[in-house]
Amino acid sequence: MGIGATIFFTALFACMSGGYAMYFVFSGNAFAVVFAVLFGIIWGLAIFNMDRYIVSSIDKQGSTNQQILQASPRILLAIMIGIVISRPLELKIFDKEIRQKLKTAYIKGQHSKLDTLEKTYMGKYAMEMGKNKELKREKDSLESDINNSRSQLNQEVFGDKTDQTSGITGYGTYAKQKQAVLQEKEDRLNEVRANQEKMDQYLADRKNYEGINDVRMFSSHQLDSLANVAGFADRNWALGQLGYNDDGSRNLDTYLAESFIGFLFILFECLPVFVKLMSPMGPYDVAVSKLSEADVHYAERDKERNIQVTDSVYDHERETDIERRRRIISAQSDYDLERHSYD
Repeated sequence: MGIGATIFFTALFACMSGGYAMYFVFSGNAFAVVFAVLFGIIWGLAIFNMDRYIVSSIDKQGSTNQQILQASPRILLAIMIGIVISRPLELKIFDKEIRQKLKTAYIKGQHSKLDTLEKTYMGKYAMEMGKNKELKREKDSLESDINNSRSQLNQEVFGDKTDQTSGITGYGTYAKQKQAVLQEKEDRLNEVRANQEKMDQYLADRKNYEGINDVRMFSSHQLDSLANVAGFADRNWALGQLGYNDDGSRNLDTYLAESFIGFLFILFECLPVFVKLMSPMGPYDVAVSKLSEADVHYAERDKERNIQVTDSVYDHERETDIERRRRIISAQSDYDLERHSYD
């Protein structure tokens, strides 16, 4: 009864684990709960039947070493079952940490996507961007020159004597020359500004075409929604990443917590086998052994009976066939003799 109860509770944990995993597989579906309950029951019954077979197949008649050797494949199978059972339950235990890890991963994914689009854009339109930078430098240079030329024109008009002015007051020849130079620079500045505006508009249109402006960082509400609808594979990946820090080093606390929980379920799954091995040979084992011997003896006797019946039937069929063939041959001979006499 103790071993049976252990097997039952192992199957119960398997039922919960399988149902929880299936719930995430069909997350968002209206029938997700129904599928989870149905699969959980089927999975629990399957594990229950497998554990029952593993434990009942261990023979207590042999020595301790023989029993351990016999149970070794069963223990390996129990370890694999324990790993399968423990993983979905670990996902539930570390649910909050997994959600936070998923949010961080989604943000990094958006940054990575944006960086990729930016690199593609800059490589594809490098010539246009270089030309735009040249226009900007020329515009800045022209604006500086225009300010200097305007200052010199004012000095020339007001008669301020400098290296660049004549010192004659009034709008004379030198002032007109400086005014003409200033006008040329202003015309060129207007042309450069117009070209730069066209180039800026062209690059902005290219950004829209490449989809750079469509990429937006997720809000807190969007991150919560994405974490809620995350599938089993994403949550399993996040659980594996909890054992590492951002710099790639091992997070010992989280890693030990995950490992201990996994080892606990593995031990719980192996417990029925260990209990069976540790239990002394009792009346039940003797009764099962004797019943098995009786079944083997019955099978041997039944085999002998079937052989005897088969031999007897075969001999009877053989004798009957011989007698029938004798009669046919005798009748044929009498007919041939009579026909010969008539002829």
